[in-house]
Amino acid sequence: MPSERHPAARYVVTGTDTDVGKTVFAAALAQALGAAYWKPVQAGTDEAGQGDADVVARLTDSSRVTVLPGAYHLATPCSPHRAAEIDGVGIDPSRLDLPAHDGPLVVEGAGGVLVPLDRQRTYADQFARWGLPVVIVARTALGTINHTLLSIEALRARGISVHGVAFIGDSVPDSEETIAAMGAVRRLGRLPHLDHLERAALAIAFARGFDLADFAA
Repeated sequence: MPSERHPAARYVVTGTDTDVGKTVFAAALAQALGAAYWKPVQAGTDEAGQGDADVVARLTDSSRVTVLPGAYHLATPCSPHRAAEIDGVGIDPSRLDLPAHDGPLVVEGAGGVLVPLDRQRTYADQFARWGLPVVIVARTALGTINHTLLSIEALRARGISVHGVAFIGDSVPDSEETIAAMGAVRRLGRLPHLDHLERAALAIAFARGFDLADFAA
């Protein structure tokens, strides 16, 4: 794993849907870049009581990756807009401003690009406000072409730069190539499903599946 950091590398990681693997990819990217990681809104936790930031901390080296505190930690495991309502919390847009952090940064959204933050705004609207390039994480499974192309359209309709698509799962070259061609988007690489998801294995899989130069600036 290279020791240098990439100060110009600042990305939003989003997905075509929930549970596509964007937290695992975000951890791998943050580790490779030596970046800070920020999940602004966490809604619910897993069976072990961990949120996405906890997963990233477990899968990265703290000497390279700084896990920044999120703005909101909601108890209810559902869409942030509804979780906030159930928890009696109002999501203040000013608290979602990018953290004051010099150097590389990986910001993780929630679910897909049109997941609501409240009854008026979606994550895509927030991405436009941030002005960072977006990496879309997509499954290679059936349905991914439709989901990914729709995500690309939704982002570009808001003037958001789509840096590329990172695939998760078994190799399905035709689907990956079709998305890249029809979406006019960069095919960044692919992470396979790992039998044992741990830090070293993830770092190796990222190095094999992606070219770090594609994220250097």
